[in-house]
Amino acid sequence: MLVLSVLVFGLAWWLGLYVLARDPGKRLLWWTGGGLVAYAVAVVLPVPALVVIPALAWTGVTLTFTGHVRWWTYAVVPVYVAALFVPWIVLVPLVGAFGIALYRRLFLALITILVPLGAGAFLLRLLPPEWVLPTIGVDLVILGVLVALTDAVEEGEAIKADMVRSFVVSALTAALFGGQVALFLQPGMEPLLYGTVAAAIGVQVLSSPLASAVDRLTVPKVAAERAELRQAADALPKLDPRLEGADFAKLTRRALAHYGDLGKLVASPLTALPAIDQSLPPLERAAELKKLLLESIVRLKPRDGEFGTSDEWRYYNALYFYYVAGIRPYSVRTKREGLDAASKQALTWFVTQVPERTLHNWQNAAARLVATDLMAGVGSV
Repeated sequence: MLVLSVLVFGLAWWLGLYVLARDPGKRLLWWTGGGLVAYAVAVVLPVPALVVIPALAWTGVTLTFTGHVRWWTYAVVPVYVAALFVPWIVLVPLVGAFGIALYRRLFLALITILVPLGAGAFLLRLLPPEWVLPTIGVDLVILGVLVALTDAVEEGEAIKADMVRSFVVSALTAALFGGQVALFLQPGMEPLLYGTVAAAIGVQVLSSPLASAVDRLTVPKVAAERAELRQAADALPKLDPRLEGADFAKLTRRALAHYGDLGKLVASPLTALPAIDQSLPPLERAAELKKLLLESIVRLKPRDGEFGTSDEWRYYNALYFYYVAGIRPYSVRTKREGLDAASKQALTWFVTQVPERTLHNWQNAAARLVATDLMAGVGSV
């Protein structure tokens, strides 16, 4: 039974960290990765205080897919506190989310059916944990892979090669170090085995952010450049160079979102545009794509001055000042020093005159115009 437990723990731990590492800023990935990591820990320590966390996280995942997650972000902490005293209470929102999924997205409900059933069987003590937890794990892993695939599609990335590579290296690393502990395992040393497997997988999956943290401490002058190179290398297996049938508007929107990050632009399928020399190294192709995006944005600019607030300026303003100038008007951390006169005017205008949702709509419309401009050079591709 220990072998099965370690395998289930390692698989959930790896997938949870892998999903989290894809993009720490995405709520869906946080719900998914956090639920998988919490489940992995619960496999080792099957106590209600830990088992309820995956149930809470998967409620968030399901509600995110169905578009009803906003209220859950405020309710999750109170529900968890209540679950410390009455563990089965987490089944109420989980079953509710399952019902919404059943009504809105049948495939999601079918995939997640084992989560509420398994959580209920454990919390209500209908079955022993050594039977229930592995069963839940199968469902959680399937849904975790589904979330990763969905995120890759939204980002316009390929994921098979990257995920398989991460899994193989993690499995080999865990087997190498965990196997040595297992050979000399004595009763009571099981936590050392789990800890070794967790550390081996964590160091592999989180190698890039860990290396960046060490660089900032030891070689701060070149830390940014080294991080960019690592990010570009990590992005190469995610590159999907196919443009046939691609949603140019979505790809352009994603490329604009990564405008200031060449490491992430490397993974954009738009680096395969005919206007970009494919013999160039990956980072240079990303730089060429950045140049093309800037040229398309500049073509949206009216000719009368550097900044304006009329309707003809809104698309240019929405893209140039947000992505190129790097102004984040609705963030308290947006840069306010070192801005030129036009950027200062734009920042004041966004904050006082443009609602955040309106800016988002303008960016979507402007991205479609930029996509049309880029498509003009695609020709027969």
